[in-house]
Amino acid sequence: MLSPYDELPIHQTSRTFAQLPSTDFSWDDGCYFGVFNPQEKLFLACGYRVNANTDMIGGFAILNVGGTQRTVRFSRCWRRDMTTRIGPFQVELVEPLRRLRLALADNASGIAFDIDWVGVSPAVLEDHHDAQNRMRKTTDQSRYCQPGAPSGFIELGERRWAVEPGAWHAARDHSWGLYAERRPLSPDPKWLPPKSPKGPQRALRFWIIFRSEPFSGFYHLHEDSDGARRQFDDVFGTPLGGAITRGWAGESHEIVDATHKAEYHPGTKVLKRVTMRLTDAAGGIWTQEFETAGPPWMGQTSGYYPGGWSDGGNVHTYHGSEELVIEWDEFDFSNQPLIHNGYKTDEGHFDGFGRGEIKGKPVQGNVYLCSVHTTAPDGSVSTGAAHVEHYFNGPYRPYGIE
Repeated sequence: MLSPYDELPIHQTSRTFAQLPSTDFSWDDGCYFGVFNPQEKLFLACGYRVNANTDMIGGFAILNVGGTQRTVRFSRCWRRDMTTRIGPFQVELVEPLRRLRLALADNASGIAFDIDWVGVSPAVLEDHHDAQNRMRKTTDQSRYCQPGAPSGFIELGERRWAVEPGAWHAARDHSWGLYAERRPLSPDPKWLPPKSPKGPQRALRFWIIFRSEPFSGFYHLHEDSDGARRQFDDVFGTPLGGAITRGWAGESHEIVDATHKAEYHPGTKVLKRVTMRLTDAAGGIWTQEFETAGPPWMGQTSGYYPGGWSDGGNVHTYHGSEELVIEWDEFDFSNQPLIHNGYKTDEGHFDGFGRGEIKGKPVQGNVYLCSVHTTAPDGSVSTGAAHVEHYFNGPYRPYGIE
């Protein structure tokens, strides 16, 4: 079939855009957006993913205010309307790689917003993500990330926040290709031979998008259980990458080295603050101090993972209607870690996107709203806010994590 995308001279395969070069259910394409304010302790996260092989597009909007998190999820079949509108939710591309409009019209959840999302510096393309098991590709994905300045409004019932680019900040990413397998659309491991040995495993992840004018940027790092950065054979893989930029026309500083010193709330793995010391390609030293504004928001309610949707499915599965399905819920996540089982799945548990979270065990979020103080190589200091994704996979000895 033809779609509006086929009108443009941008084909990457000999087929139309309605047909992918892969039949794998792990192939998807989608975006994430964050709009946040540390003073208000408010984080709005929203996004969508298209899975053309299941013919589904699903999305979510999460509004976390001081740890109380309300989520609305929406889903429909994809090819009947190949646009980024899902019922009341819409993402409109105004100017590629610079400006978008995010909107959620009135709906039963009480969450509504209309945001003009404007990039403050160029998007940063991450190194390509590759992974395989027994010579079958399990990850083959591209992703770019970008800081922004939002304007518009956010509503939650009778409450309304005026979003202005001075006090409010924004982040986004766009990724496509083979990503991680998502149950229930992945094979039961009991029918497959054991996975091939992978060597050292990723134990720590930092993924940061920040804005502290005049600088903004993105960087990430991954380390093993001994604190060594290395290439890992998993969905994120690359050890270090990113850049700090001065606006659109200013210089861009590639990050080539990074060290961190983190502090956690006593007896937990919940981040309290972290200092990053970054080295750019010219030898310049940057220091960034991040202070969390509250508990992290919980990605489990986004519907991206099994147990996120009330029927036990996920963002890629069919929920009973080709036209539109909407559901919402609210949880108190102000004290973490906590027991959050999600909804019942056929397997009786959810795996938190490979992070090993099982029903009945304490879990915590991994995306923090932070204030940030940036000290540039010339000694100048700027302040702003950041999206900081951070978590551990198993033990991490430098911080005594078991």
